[in-house]
Amino acid sequence: MKAEFTAIIEAAPEGGFWAICPEISGANGQGETIEKTKTNLRQAIELILEDRKADILRGLPEDAIQDKVLIG
Repeated sequence: MKAEFTAIIEAAPEGGFWAICPEISGANGQGETIEKTKTNLRQAIELILEDRKADILRGLPEDAIQDKVLIG
């Protein structure tokens, strides 16, 4: 799955950086460099979306239709 999300990155007072993703509640990351911070944020987003999908799929009846929706 490919998607584009916003990364808001700020310098951390103790050094390094931290980031949040406003589109995905709870997604955040930190690191010593901006690239490492973005990598950690990307991993957090992936884990949150995978977990949310698994939660939803556990409750679906077998005859539920699953399809793709493209945005943008």
